[in-house]
Amino acid sequence: SLCAGGAPSLSYQELKDLKKTNVLHIDVRERWEIDRFGKIPASVNIPLGELVEALQMDPTAFEEQYHQKMPSKSDPVVFSCLAGTRSKQALGFAMSLGFS
Repeated sequence: SLCAGGAPSLSYQELKDLKKTNVLHIDVRERWEIDRFGKIPASVNIPLGELVEALQMDPTAFEEQYHQKMPSKSDPVVFSCLAGTRSKQALGFAMSLGFS
């Protein structure tokens, strides 16, 4: 299930369309889930438990750890998880840190 700021839920097709733009897709599932169920192409895995810390990292450290440019507070970001609960939490965390 997917979560974005403007729209609480996105369909798979909407996500595919968004990914053609410069949106950052953060998968907040645990690493074992990625290993077991597979990685979503062009997504970056940041488990929910690491997210608050990750979004406050030094941009260079973020890029070294996640092999992805750190999003600015105004960049479009989409969160996904398995059922939608963690992606909603992730959205709340990001917004509380000042992400729009």
